[in-house]
Amino acid sequence: MAGFVSNLLILLLLFQNICLGFRSPLSVFKRYKDTSTSLSSECLVSDQPVISFGLSDFALDIRMPAVTPKQSDTYLCMSVPLPVDDEAYVVDFKPHASMDTVHHMLLFGCNEPSSTENYWDCDEGTCKDKSNILYAWARNAPPTRLPKGVGFRVGGETGSRYFVLQVHYGDVSAFRDKHKDCSGVTLHLTHQKQPLIAGMYLMMSVNTVIPPGKKVVDADVACHYKRSPMHLFAYRVHTHRLGKVVSGYRVRNGQWTLIGRQSPQLPQAFYPVKYPIDISYDDILAARCVFSGEGRTTETHIGGTANDEMCNFYIMYYMEAKHAVSYMTCTQNTNPEMFRNIPQEANIPIPVKSDVKKMMHGHHEEPKDSDTSSLLQQDRKEEGEILDQETKDSDASYLLQQAKKEDAEILDQGDFYSLLSKLLGEREDGVHVPNPTEKAESDLVAEIANVVQKKDLAGEIANHDERGNTILVRDRTQKFRRLESTLRSPVNRHFSLQQSKHGEGVWEKEHKGDFHIEEAVEWPGLDLKLGQVSGLALDPENNLVVFHRGDHVWDENSFDSKFVYQQRGLGPIEQNTIIVLNPSNAKLLHSTGKNIFYLPHGLSVDKNGNYWVTDVALHQVFKLGANDKEPLLILGVPLQPGSDKNHFCQPTDVAVDPITGSIYVSDGYCNSRIIQFSPNGVYLMQWGEETSLGRSRPGQFYIPHSLALIPDLSQLCVADRENGRIQCFRLETGEFTREIKHKAFGRELFAVSYVPGGLLFAVNGMPYPGEAESVQGFVMNFSTGEIIDTFIPLRKSFEMPHDIVASEDRTVFVGDVHAKAVWKFASVEKMEHRSVKKAGIEVQETKADGECKLDSTSGRILGRLRVKGGGGINLGNFFASHKGYSRKGFDRLSTEGSDQEKDDDGTDSEEERSVSPLPPAPSSS
Repeated sequence: MAGFVSNLLILLLLFQNICLGFRSPLSVFKRYKDTSTSLSSECLVSDQPVISFGLSDFALDIRMPAVTPKQSDTYLCMSVPLPVDDEAYVVDFKPHASMDTVHHMLLFGCNEPSSTENYWDCDEGTCKDKSNILYAWARNAPPTRLPKGVGFRVGGETGSRYFVLQVHYGDVSAFRDKHKDCSGVTLHLTHQKQPLIAGMYLMMSVNTVIPPGKKVVDADVACHYKRSPMHLFAYRVHTHRLGKVVSGYRVRNGQWTLIGRQSPQLPQAFYPVKYPIDISYDDILAARCVFSGEGRTTETHIGGTANDEMCNFYIMYYMEAKHAVSYMTCTQNTNPEMFRNIPQEANIPIPVKSDVKKMMHGHHEEPKDSDTSSLLQQDRKEEGEILDQETKDSDASYLLQQAKKEDAEILDQGDFYSLLSKLLGEREDGVHVPNPTEKAESDLVAEIANVVQKKDLAGEIANHDERGNTILVRDRTQKFRRLESTLRSPVNRHFSLQQSKHGEGVWEKEHKGDFHIEEAVEWPGLDLKLGQVSGLALDPENNLVVFHRGDHVWDENSFDSKFVYQQRGLGPIEQNTIIVLNPSNAKLLHSTGKNIFYLPHGLSVDKNGNYWVTDVALHQVFKLGANDKEPLLILGVPLQPGSDKNHFCQPTDVAVDPITGSIYVSDGYCNSRIIQFSPNGVYLMQWGEETSLGRSRPGQFYIPHSLALIPDLSQLCVADRENGRIQCFRLETGEFTREIKHKAFGRELFAVSYVPGGLLFAVNGMPYPGEAESVQGFVMNFSTGEIIDTFIPLRKSFEMPHDIVASEDRTVFVGDVHAKAVWKFASVEKMEHRSVKKAGIEVQETKADGECKLDSTSGRILGRLRVKGGGGINLGNFFASHKGYSRKGFDRLSTEGSDQEKDDDGTDSEEERSVSPLPPAPSSS
């Protein structure tokens, strides 16, 4: 063993300088610890399974701790913490499992595993918070390779801090000899920033039923894509025994483009996409699984046991770091008629060769030139040959192309992993073999050095200048993106607010130092079960008032081309749509508003505590008393859109002047005006017009979406949504006074709120495809328009933040219509309090100074806080509620507390663009 260590040290010294600055899985490595515990004659697990590859890379071995399942269809889970605190990227996977014992494995990333035990039954769940699938293996699949420059982001402030391995043991008869199993996966991680972030998109059928004896049964899944562009590089199919072929497609303008097609009876690996495929906003992702019920005597349902079935199509993709979403799902079929045009190939089963069948049934001898291996290499080669080089002059586009090109150049690491496995004393299928002798160790080290010299270092030296430049570009790009994505003012940033002109708002005292808004993660209101949250306000007692849509949603079927509501048959919302919450502990104080509204939108509360709301389906504005069941005042004609003095067309918001009692209505999605009424609802005046082509002018609107009164200055500010700006006007005359517009807003600004003393708060919308601006909250100095701070949530993620309200102590609430959630934010200095009594409960406040420590379960530097997500669906509960369906195995696939995107089918989202968006126009600061 001494010789082994000596050789490693020599190798490290020889190659350290050459390897500096490069990420390579073949770099010289050393063992942090070689102490191992032998758990059985065939299973060996390292006490600290971390291996270093040079200065920036390391491997993490994640294995089941010598388990023996007692019954078939057992799901076991175990967790491993990320061994570093700072941000890292998973860039490669190496599975260790055999189909003889393991049906499939899934690797999740999260911040709080469901158990702290050495391993546990996955019926307890995988994670308590959000969980993202990073990797999947089944049926003797070969390793997955990520393109260079692409990685799964973990650790740091936003990434997962734990890996949870879930192993499904199908047929327990493999364990008759009581042997121990150490199946798992080895991860290759790097600290070098990756310009492109990998993610997983899962398409899954949940309601397929396969009749006994039926020869052909199709399961179709399709969703509209509503995110920034993503680039697909690998796919995986998964069914159980009855699956014949699974195919996935991109559908754009009626054209079907194949993503991947494979027999689920072949090794269920992630196969490389044959040709580069990008997915753009409003494309459709579609998949079909073909089953046969022949040989079955009973119906087969979707479920988690080997006798059930599954229809899964996994897609690995990458996105630019600033737009990256780690996990998305699609479980619906938004357009069944579309599948009449699916290419015929999707209906033709793929024959499985006899030698592959032999391998699939557990015979592990691998032919030298197996069909599967050659197919993988050929796919990579073909992908590299068809790259479009026309956009090299653009850094961002060039990086994307480089990632695709480098995918074709990925070094086949099989020989390295094979040598490493031998050195660690294990076969390729994960079974332990006796440790090699010192002589054998020396020979293996020499072989590894030869691999490093021939295949890694020589290539790196030859391309030193070219690759160095590429790395430099990526590093600079990532520094900018990191700066942009942290959205935090520098710790010692000083700023002095200018003296305002007469009649302008002033932030009353000069503020210096680290002013920053952070999510109040101890606030339990994020876990409330709400409908689409459309409006927020604070009542005179500073209680939070929420306006939500209950079980109604605004989707593409809600209105016809003339803006007439099409779902009147649903009746009004039966739930209370207005709820009042204690702002400290989210305790429900009061609720009202049932059986009145169809599609709630805007909300405000006047100085007397009356609720003022708009309904875009009814095209009306309502005044309700806090304890009155019937409205005190109604403006507009029910269900009749219009543009005269007596009609509205999808009014968005309402505000009431606390001094004069005048009513101001923003109208709306299909009108472009602000209307003023007397306190009794008599029409007084209006201003505004539609945005003209080209640059929008003062007083023009493209969806006036939200209102904020500045009563001490007699001004009204409007969030001009699709023009991405704030416009302010004099209350008495409607005269335009100012515009606030920043490039950081992007093309949409959804809501605005004013705090007496001179602070303006706002939230923007998701960036349009190809645009860089992040969805976030803004704090601005009203007198200067300067952005003082920006903020994003720590728990979950903004999807479509729809309204914002702030109090004088700078407590901020944001409601999200897609996430169906309300976040609470507070200034960091406000959160420096000690443990205090609030509303009768003990609250442990956090320190925001140098005493903060990073807790491995929090995912963010914000004191020692344990963060739990909420909401989401549990597939176990879903299947348990459907007759004939099995929940077995699906509790482990719970999306509970996940920040993943909802099904991209548009039915769970607010389709608030009544007209087509204007052509893109340059943003101005």
